[in-house]
Amino acid sequence: MNVHRSSHVGATALPVLNSRHLIKLRRAVGVAVVAAGMLLAGLAVPAEAATVYQAPLRTAVRGLTVAAEVNAGYDRDRYFGVWGDTNGDCQNTRQEVLVQESKGSVSYTNRGCIASRGRWVTSWDNGVHTSSTEVEVDHLVPVHEAWGSGARYWSQARRVAFYNDLGDSRTLNVQTSTLNHSKRASGPERWLPPKNRCAYIGQWVAVKIRWGLSVNITEKAALILYAASCPNVTLTVTRV
Repeated sequence: MNVHRSSHVGATALPVLNSRHLIKLRRAVGVAVVAAGMLLAGLAVPAEAATVYQAPLRTAVRGLTVAAEVNAGYDRDRYFGVWGDTNGDCQNTRQEVLVQESKGSVSYTNRGCIASRGRWVTSWDNGVHTSSTEVEVDHLVPVHEAWGSGARYWSQARRVAFYNDLGDSRTLNVQTSTLNHSKRASGPERWLPPKNRCAYIGQWVAVKIRWGLSVNITEKAALILYAASCPNVTLTVTRV
């Protein structure tokens, strides 16, 4: 299993977005999009991207593809399904993430199929939890966001794979119900966790790269602004 996590967990203060920041950055992003389009029009595009991507955070952010977010037709259950059990061990994806992220031994119920107790540290608030009922497994890039950023064009199998991605621990993570519900389908331009914000930004960018998802202009402007205030850590991502 190929698992990557950002090593930076400090409480770096990120700038507060305001209309002046966004207007300036949107213009800059818009110019870059037009330039990239002109360049691609005259160059051959490789048949397929490299399997492993590696770049500093700020470079990775600026390399994200910009496209309008289109959420029409979204239906989570219909197009993404539910937690699966790909290895047939009776533990579905939620249970697998709980086991992977527990900092202590895990207790089970239902013949070992349900993780009931462990020690989970939720990265958005640094909280410690010992009962699995206190936490949820969150899609760092929300399913609704993924749909609007390109997943609507995917095959059903690829959407289900995204929903159950255990190949990179940045895609799915254990968080409190309160913060998960606060975030809902928001991107970083509208919501940030109270703790470890730079790690969150790096993880968001990594998941977008892993799954080939686009960003809209406002989202990219926010990511550029935030990344400039964070350590320029190197992101390593296995594309799928």
